[in-house]
Amino acid sequence: MYSSELKALKKAGRFRERKLFDEDVVDMASNDYLGLSDNKKQFKKAVKLVKQYHTLTSKASMLVNGYHPIHKKFEETLAGLNGFEEGIVVGSGYLANMALIEALVRKGDMLFMDEEYHASGVMAAALLGERVVKFKHNDVEDLRQKMQTYPAKRQIVAVEGVYSMSGDLCAKEIFNLVEERNALMIVDEAHSAGVLGKNLLGIFEHYNITINERHIKMGTLGKAYGSYGAYILASSHIVSFLVNRGKPIIYSTAPSVFDTALALVNLKYIQKHAAKYRKKRDARQAIASQMLEKECQSLILPIRMPDNSTTLQMQEELLEYGYVVGAIRQPTVERPIMRLILNVGVKKSLLIHAIALIRQDSVQ
Repeated sequence: MYSSELKALKKAGRFRERKLFDEDVVDMASNDYLGLSDNKKQFKKAVKLVKQYHTLTSKASMLVNGYHPIHKKFEETLAGLNGFEEGIVVGSGYLANMALIEALVRKGDMLFMDEEYHASGVMAAALLGERVVKFKHNDVEDLRQKMQTYPAKRQIVAVEGVYSMSGDLCAKEIFNLVEERNALMIVDEAHSAGVLGKNLLGIFEHYNITINERHIKMGTLGKAYGSYGAYILASSHIVSFLVNRGKPIIYSTAPSVFDTALALVNLKYIQKHAAKYRKKRDARQAIASQMLEKECQSLILPIRMPDNSTTLQMQEELLEYGYVVGAIRQPTVERPIMRLILNVGVKKSLLIHAIALIRQDSVQ
């Protein structure tokens, strides 16, 4: 039925499919930044935690009878560590962005979104019509100009702590501007929580920003936290508003109890071993910066490739060496890249080898 469209995707080198990779391959493609996905001890801790309760699954929406003590414990723990009044667990990062943007931007408000914001936010913003203005990626002056041009009852700025394809950090000047204008700020910390900051809490900690009632932080449990699901942290009145107005929260089954338990035990584990993880992170960033002669501030290393064909060929060549690296093409990115994750669970020698292989065919 869609054969012509699929044929066109294949011809353009943009065809995608699910793959089962050998479990013995070295993972430099997933967002498992701290290598917790295969930690059986942590998995067993989560099982033990869930078994303490009579109810083991979510069974309903959070507003019916799906809210579990483990959900509440995780929310309180994460909010407390990050300096927020309250938190709420959500089924996925996609749903969290949909809930935030669709619910918070009301009549008379304006949303200012970085042009490289995640697809989930872009989809939610599409529901808002003329209440959305995109600004140039990480460009504080463009944002300033647009916030002056489009006054509103409430101005809301949406950015990412670390941008998922470029690995860029949101500029500190953008935080300063938002504070100057007393605007609300949504910060998607999917790729920065568990990676940045002294205690690996994310970009707020990295920049030493004092949390206030206009700050909203969301992120996923499926990356550094080694589980599945998402969260939103904010002031108590914003969380209460989302509980009443956020459709993905109201009309979805509550997040998995076990996945939330796994995220909770992993969160505590990361806090306990933050110094060790920081040392590993810094060493891998130094390797990437030296080999590619450019600054690496996160654990995402994009390496530009000349075309889609070369990108796919490189992915296959890396597989022959036992490495899985993401071959990212349009429409996710404007130009194809090999997206290598500096997973702290991967030996430095293997990262060096993989980067050297990719570099030989990259666009400098």
